[in-house]
Amino acid sequence: MMVETVTGPIPVERLGRTLMHEHLFIAFPGAWFDPLASYSRAELIAEAVRRLVQLRTEHKVRTFVDPCPIELGRDVTLMQEVSEKAGMQIICTTGFYYEERGLPFYWRARTEEEIAELYIREITHGIGETGVKAGALKVSTGAPVVTHQEMKFLAAACIAQRATGVPVITHTTDGCAGPEQQQLFAAAGVAAHRCLIGHCCCNADHLYHRRIVDGGSYIGFDQIGAHHFQPDDVRADNVAKLVRDGFRAQVMMSMDRLCGHLGKPSARKLSFEEIARIEELKSRGLWQEHTYMFNDFIPMLRARDISEEDIVSILEDNPRRFFAGEVLPARSAN
Repeated sequence: MMVETVTGPIPVERLGRTLMHEHLFIAFPGAWFDPLASYSRAELIAEAVRRLVQLRTEHKVRTFVDPCPIELGRDVTLMQEVSEKAGMQIICTTGFYYEERGLPFYWRARTEEEIAELYIREITHGIGETGVKAGALKVSTGAPVVTHQEMKFLAAACIAQRATGVPVITHTTDGCAGPEQQQLFAAAGVAAHRCLIGHCCCNADHLYHRRIVDGGSYIGFDQIGAHHFQPDDVRADNVAKLVRDGFRAQVMMSMDRLCGHLGKPSARKLSFEEIARIEELKSRGLWQEHTYMFNDFIPMLRARDISEEDIVSILEDNPRRFFAGEVLPARSAN
């Protein structure tokens, strides 16, 4: 089984240690029109290469999945250059963001079949004329429920998934609507184990997590370090519960970090506690660093008696199985 990277196809066995949801660069729609927004492509590439080399040499990461939505500044030639310079395998995706912050008007006016045609072309032919092929599909939904427009784009992704066989990586806003995504995938004939339901760690409710894993999908604890959504103590507790309950094979861990972005930060108002936590991380050189999960979060799992075997399996076995399309192994509680 082969998987597409931005530098060409590789056997899934070569994926190795994989971060399933990270970003090199993000630019929200409209940011390019801000005259005060500064952007140096050369500086961004240098910073991205630095981070990825650090991940590869210090933490043995071999693959970096960047599920940047099409309209959020996705730049596959930049990904190619960073991949080659850093010696890191990078996988990109095709798919749009959720309605509140994305879904360009032109594509809202298209049919499911027309959207699916774009997705299939980017998977089988390549993105534009770059020759870079998407290795997975991206689906995004808002909160608290999936909107009518988002349902259309999700349906298009299902058409493309059935046609190409690539897996689906999702965004859920604030850890909402994951089970609804699963129901829509199932109704459209997409197998649950071909879907990674993202950002579930933004929801502190272990019963919500159980609904995802009991439904047969992979579950994304992929905003590790995003303390303005949930404290990492809560994330670590919930990962430990899932592992102890026999769901290790469905857990994916990542950070959803950026190497750079264009424009002003999000207008979301942070609490005093969130600002203090961000300043504390900055003082330790950890804010937005891609090494945070390894240096800070994984030790929290070890303190909860999660074994090295469990950690390695989550970071290496689960991504390989996901991209290979293999069925999940039988559950066996620890």
